[in-house]
Amino acid sequence: MATTHFGYEDVDERDKARRVRGVFDSVASRYDLMNDLMSGGLHRVWKAYTVTVANVKEGHRVLDIAGGTGDLALAFAKKAGASGQVVHTDINEAMLRTGRDRLLDAGVILPTTVCDAEKLPFPDGYFDVVSVAFGLRNMTHKDAALREMARVLKIGGKLLVLEFSRVAAPLQKAYDLYSFKVLPRLGKLVAGDDASYRYLAESIRMHPNQAELKALMKVNGFGHVDYHNMTAGVVSLHVGLKCG
Repeated sequence: MATTHFGYEDVDERDKARRVRGVFDSVASRYDLMNDLMSGGLHRVWKAYTVTVANVKEGHRVLDIAGGTGDLALAFAKKAGASGQVVHTDINEAMLRTGRDRLLDAGVILPTTVCDAEKLPFPDGYFDVVSVAFGLRNMTHKDAALREMARVLKIGGKLLVLEFSRVAAPLQKAYDLYSFKVLPRLGKLVAGDDASYRYLAESIRMHPNQAELKALMKVNGFGHVDYHNMTAGVVSLHVGLKCG
């Protein structure tokens, strides 16, 4: 039996996707509110920076993986315009439904589909930009997912991975206290779910750090990779280019 990590717990890798799905089924209705509360609104700044670095142009094709409640997809749609295409995807139906409703409320209709990032249902070399925000760490086989993202990108296309990462050492103790003591209590109070936010804290620690993720991207289809730390490394934006 092959195992993988679900937070700090070792689980059968065939069971991880189901357990991650349960986490997001539980928090979908309060996901945006909890993001605002636990980041002090900074997640909006992180995502705005991601949109700027993506540099989506009129007519571009963009794939938003783990697109959840649709905030990045909405921002990309404004940049791609009527001649472009933004595809909004997530493996979790509850999150995707919440995002689709949010997009419709904003007057935006996008192709929306449930799909697994490790088996993307799109042709080779189709997209100009692929993004995944706060989703890669939940994937069972990150290497396979990255290879799929590279496959569907055009030569010269850009992957943006926005993810929690390793905070600067002087802040580590305070960050751990916040992550393991404050976050679960906030989750219990606001979303009625402390376990999901304890998993969040654990999954961040199990995710590759900045240098490790850069190396993983370089061996799975991206010829040039750079990263940008934000908020002292609480999050990092990795940018990979698919070279010929």
